[in-house]
Amino acid sequence: QVHLVEPGGGLVQPGGSLRLSCAASGFPFSVYTMSWYRQAPGKERELVARVSTGENTNYEDSVKGRFTISRDNAKNTVYLQMNSLKPEDTAVYYCRAAGIEYWGQGTQVTVSS
Repeated sequence: QVHLVEPGGGLVQPGGSLRLSCAASGFPFSVYTMSWYRQAPGKERELVARVSTGENTNYEDSVKGRFTISRDNAKNTVYLQMNSLKPEDTAVYYCRAAGIEYWGQGTQVTVSS
């Protein structure tokens, strides 16, 4: 059974940093592209960053240069390092495995002074 658990959210001041992690189980993690999505209040869920099995990465324009996605196949975990956070980054963040229709509970990130 697929499980994705995303701890690591919280409240951070503008300009601060936060690292999210997503622990995966129930599928062969290393052969799946992994992504981070986010959903802000009143908005649709959007793709934030993606890391392929070959560790190629892609980012949504507004987070380029600030966010870094990475993966550790030995730990079945994908990370999202978020720096220079802005209030508009406030959202619930989710990880997802490409092609697997499963969403975890997500983790709330709030950027506010």
